[in-house]
Amino acid sequence: MEASYQQDSPQQHEEQRQFKVMPIVISLMLGGFIGMFSETALNIALTDLMKELNVGPTTIQWLTTAYLLVLGILVPVSGLLLQWFTTRQLFIASLSFSTLGSLIAGLAPNFEVLLAARVFQAVGTALLLPLLFNTILVIFPPAKRGAAMGMMGLVIMFAPAIGPTIAGLLIEKLSWHWIFWISSAVLLISLLFGIIFLQNVSRITRPKIDFLSILLSSIGFGGIVFGFSKAGEAAGWGSNMVIASLVIGSLSLFLFCWRQLKMETPVMNLRAFRYPMFTLAVIMLFVVMMVLLSSMLVLPMFLQQGLGKSALAAGLLLLPGGIINGLLSPIMGKLFDKYGPRWLVIPGLIVIAAILYLMSGITVASSATFIIVMHSLLMIGISMVMMPAQTNGLNQLPPEFYPDGTAIMSTLQQVAGAIGTALAVSILSAGQKGYLMDQGFDVSQGLEPYLSNPSFLQHLPQSFATGVSHAFIFAVSMALLAFLCSLFIKRVKVSKPL
Repeated sequence: MEASYQQDSPQQHEEQRQFKVMPIVISLMLGGFIGMFSETALNIALTDLMKELNVGPTTIQWLTTAYLLVLGILVPVSGLLLQWFTTRQLFIASLSFSTLGSLIAGLAPNFEVLLAARVFQAVGTALLLPLLFNTILVIFPPAKRGAAMGMMGLVIMFAPAIGPTIAGLLIEKLSWHWIFWISSAVLLISLLFGIIFLQNVSRITRPKIDFLSILLSSIGFGGIVFGFSKAGEAAGWGSNMVIASLVIGSLSLFLFCWRQLKMETPVMNLRAFRYPMFTLAVIMLFVVMMVLLSSMLVLPMFLQQGLGKSALAAGLLLLPGGIINGLLSPIMGKLFDKYGPRWLVIPGLIVIAAILYLMSGITVASSATFIIVMHSLLMIGISMVMMPAQTNGLNQLPPEFYPDGTAIMSTLQQVAGAIGTALAVSILSAGQKGYLMDQGFDVSQGLEPYLSNPSFLQHLPQSFATGVSHAFIFAVSMALLAFLCSLFIKRVKVSKPL
């Protein structure tokens, strides 16, 4: 049986048609593009930042951890913010935070100032991403949402794909400061464009604010994101800080969910999970985001530490796959509008699982061509899954659930990213140590004691490749889980206004 819901009234539908769609979309796409660009562009600059700012790997990772932590705290309450503030107010606030953060980062004289700048950037991104998807749901009728979400997918995937490459060029020719100065310039253009052309599209209902729910949400999602992020760094899973964060976060999250289900007007309306296609979409997106973000972390590390490529070369090798994914997103959106999700999502997950399995056989003898082809095919599979599954799930929700639906999806994607990368790093590390132990090196206390041993250094690239192989085997199991879920996906039949 096809799922359905009643669309807006004819009057609301008429209001939809009066929106100046193109200026709204351009404003949001510019802001979203640079937000996603700056997130991945910084990753490739971390080595240079450690040298220039005179900090170690554990400290520099806070530039990523703090960013994810702010997203984990703010994104869950974005559904409430969408009902309290107008589209223009949230957009201007978002771009102002992002622009200010980029300007401060470009001028940062030390690590502390740069960390503060990253917090400002994260606030801007946390406000913008849910606003972006909620606006698409409001201004586009269901029959055209696939193509619209595909255009947003182009931005969301293309920006992080070219981020490392452009950052590598800027670092090689100029300095890391230019990453943020260029971001600031584009953000200012987007802000001015939005101030002139952006319309208010959301409806302000101003529901009652439950501060206890906000506190539980912040501790819950923040604790989970922080715990997994620290576990993926030097802390490890046995760290008291990691264990405490995950336990406190999980308990707070349970209390938050229980409270939301008891409240008449919750901060995040979890009753959206009553709609089966939405629930299915959330599960699949969670798993695919784990696979995507963990592979985006593991592959550049393998290219640099396993194959000895430079940061710029690694970025260039992964660029084709990111570009292909971005260009295919609008096409997949149009195909979704025409044929529905089944003929895209199920084959897409088969492609993802097959490619991940082939990539689990990766070694130091693997060629750059093999990496480019496999990564490009993986990105094709992901483009077949992400936007079609997301659009189909959101299409089933009634309009009053749009803010909550976008907040739930955006939040869980951030959590998936933290979990996926932490697990990938842990599995990679365990696989690497296992290989080295088999070669006769006791690395139970770490690799440092052997770093001056020539024989040990010869085994290091292959040990890293072995760890990467184990990480991809884990990713295969995740892809198969998403595939099993996809077998139940059905096209949401949206009734047209009378």
